[in-house]
Amino acid sequence: MTAFKDSSNIAVGDGEVTISGWVQDIRNMGGIAFLQLRDRYGVIQVTMPKKKIDPELFDKLTSLSRESVVSIVGEVKESNQTVLGLEVIPSAYTMHSEAGVPLPMGVIDKVNVEMDTRLNNRFMDLRKPEIKAIFELKSMMVALIEEAVRENGFTQVYTPKISAAGAEGGAELFKIKYFDKNAFLSQSPQLYKQVLMSTGLDRVFEIAPAFRAEQSNTNRHVTEFISFDGEMSWIQSMDDVTDMIEVIIDHVITGLKEKGAKQLELIGKDIVVPSRPFPKLTYSECLKIVNDGGLPLKNGDDLGTEGEKIVGEYMAKQGKEMYFIVEYPEEAKPFYIMEKDGTEFSFAFDLDYKGQEISSGGQREHRYDRLVARMEKKGLNPDDFGFYLDAFRYGMPPHGGWGIGIERLLVKMLDLPNIREAILFPRDPSRLSP
Repeated sequence: MTAFKDSSNIAVGDGEVTISGWVQDIRNMGGIAFLQLRDRYGVIQVTMPKKKIDPELFDKLTSLSRESVVSIVGEVKESNQTVLGLEVIPSAYTMHSEAGVPLPMGVIDKVNVEMDTRLNNRFMDLRKPEIKAIFELKSMMVALIEEAVRENGFTQVYTPKISAAGAEGGAELFKIKYFDKNAFLSQSPQLYKQVLMSTGLDRVFEIAPAFRAEQSNTNRHVTEFISFDGEMSWIQSMDDVTDMIEVIIDHVITGLKEKGAKQLELIGKDIVVPSRPFPKLTYSECLKIVNDGGLPLKNGDDLGTEGEKIVGEYMAKQGKEMYFIVEYPEEAKPFYIMEKDGTEFSFAFDLDYKGQEISSGGQREHRYDRLVARMEKKGLNPDDFGFYLDAFRYGMPPHGGWGIGIERLLVKMLDLPNIREAILFPRDPSRLSP
């Protein structure tokens, strides 16, 4: 009986083995032919000396179409001509699925393929080892996040993705018909995770889809993404929240450097663990940096894509890739953010990475009367937030939290040119399929 092997565990001395995968390439030199068989972990070379194997087998293997799925039985031999230091001399094969010709796009061809073509044929695009590596790293990232928050006493929760109202109101909501009512796809678990702070589940996190109805076709916006949200009670100040984020980020990047070393090598990326504590810039300081950089902004303006980029370039010159922006004007932040008494500022922050916001958060207003006043100040009707306000009416501890875009974090970490690179099947205003 032959042993089933793949490119991660095959070795010289295994004797007769069965290997399975996709036919990546075939080179027929006449007297000898080489077939590259790709599996999840790498590529195994199948060597076919014409005089040493069955002629019919030689003809069948050399006539296989690229990307056909096969199993090959053969003898493992040492070779100094291959990456693995071995080759397989075939004695039999099984065809599982013959690939059509021509392929919709190449897997090993060194040609640039447009993003739309790649996404339309994502099943083929993901066969490229360097593309697959992105999603292996994404999976590791989520696991490391979960590991970090659990070590710090957080409970994983799951909040509704169909709601009667959005967390922040506005036009960025997908409206859907919910039987005889109108409902919305969740843009954030903000209200629910705050309500949970009144229950005694004083540290919660969620990693789940979020939806934004933004008519934006940029390389950094999509309509569906994965958000990592956390909320924690009994904080003394906003610094408790930013400190926790630093702990999580440090754990994630350190872990990826170790556990994802092979994938990072495939992508050709060496990631840097940011030194702690992360610098904190005030919004006012950022305004000055942006204005000095040639982009005129006034107090209260959003920094925007260009402003964030200018600040990122300024911080890069100081050797800092990751930094917080704090002391935003309260008018620029949502109703649930606490105001800084006696000032125009708030206890809100953004976390920027290489010139792009990847997270926002802050200390929340936990005092019922002040929260209602904040709502009214923002033009919201407190009656529309009954279930949320009840949690504050009957006892709410001081708390704060954050939301981090998983894909944005990954994109900046790996310096990917487009957020769609980090999403298996992206959704944007012009793409609803596949």
